[in-house]
Amino acid sequence: MSQTLVIGGGPAGLMAAEMLLDAGHGVILADAKPSLGRKMLMAGKSGLNLTKVEPLETFIEAYRDDAARLRPMLRDFGPGQVRQWAQDLAQDTFVGSSGRLYPTAMKASPLLRAWLARLIAKGLDIRTRCRWTGWDHNGAACFETPKGPLALTADATVLALGGASWARLGSDGKWADQMAQGNVAVTPFAASNVGVVVSWSDHMRRFFGSPIKNACFSAGDQTQRGEVILSARGIEGGGIYPLSPSLRDGAALHIDLMPDLSHDALITRLKKTRGKQSLSNHLRKALRLPAQVMALLNEVQRPLPSDSAKLAQLLKAVPVPYTGLRPMDEAISTAGGVAFSGLTSDLMIKNRPGVFCAGEMLEWDAPTGGYLITACLSTGRWAGLHAADYLDGPISS
Repeated sequence: MSQTLVIGGGPAGLMAAEMLLDAGHGVILADAKPSLGRKMLMAGKSGLNLTKVEPLETFIEAYRDDAARLRPMLRDFGPGQVRQWAQDLAQDTFVGSSGRLYPTAMKASPLLRAWLARLIAKGLDIRTRCRWTGWDHNGAACFETPKGPLALTADATVLALGGASWARLGSDGKWADQMAQGNVAVTPFAASNVGVVVSWSDHMRRFFGSPIKNACFSAGDQTQRGEVILSARGIEGGGIYPLSPSLRDGAALHIDLMPDLSHDALITRLKKTRGKQSLSNHLRKALRLPAQVMALLNEVQRPLPSDSAKLAQLLKAVPVPYTGLRPMDEAISTAGGVAFSGLTSDLMIKNRPGVFCAGEMLEWDAPTGGYLITACLSTGRWAGLHAADYLDGPISS
């Protein structure tokens, strides 16, 4: 029986380990933290979004520039397979109104416990508090452990080391230095699915924590309908997280506060008799705008235009004066990572035969909404299956 090594105990690493175990190979799984799946557990505190139930090609196209390279893996293990995988772990699921799939338990811990129990029953050898530090001159994987340095030799290795956000949970991106030393190309990390920085005036302070609901957000060629939260640091939430690729490039950010009304229909409403009301009161009553929305409008343009057409134009495209993205360690995920140009189609490092990469450490960028974890599972499965194939014969280039 061949001995294999998986480094990283998140969804990608666990899935790779299971594929290798099912193929009859012994697997040691090493992780730097005292326990596995920490980022998965944190993501699941408010409801673990496993995937999104929609036509497969629509799902794949959500990955934008990365769709072509991820397509084979997502076709092999996409939303339908993710749901079946959870059910096989005795975790019932349900589909929310937006098409997002969640465990009925609405948290990650029961699913993770069931998965780890199944893997241990299959013979998985788990080594925690083992931080990978690279390879020695003999090709052995080197680790720092509480008991001192450790070197492990394996017939095949899957690296699933995560991205560069949420360092406290294990995804710190420090592995990029070791990869560079091993002559493996890594594209620079960048924050993704993250809030924007806005320098608010003092009059916004009392609205921190308030939501902007049922709006449409746009940046560059991207649009997203959803909700955000006004905070002391800027704006955060699902309404803008998917716009990260365009926001990283400095595209202007706008909010359509009335996405269900056309510009002309909005003008008609605004032209209703105002009487002696102030413009603010007229807006609040005619459009039912909450106080935090009125505050936002006054923040970006004061005084508000009295002309109905100009006011409608503002309401349909409120400019947000953001100055950048929040720090990478606050991001849900990161773009960048091990360059696909240095990998085979099987996710093996071209200049290091027998070493495969999977999960968020790869050079791809996923929006929130189940796309991130699904691609981690699918690339982990792909790498694990092809690592098993590698042990049994030649691998494609």
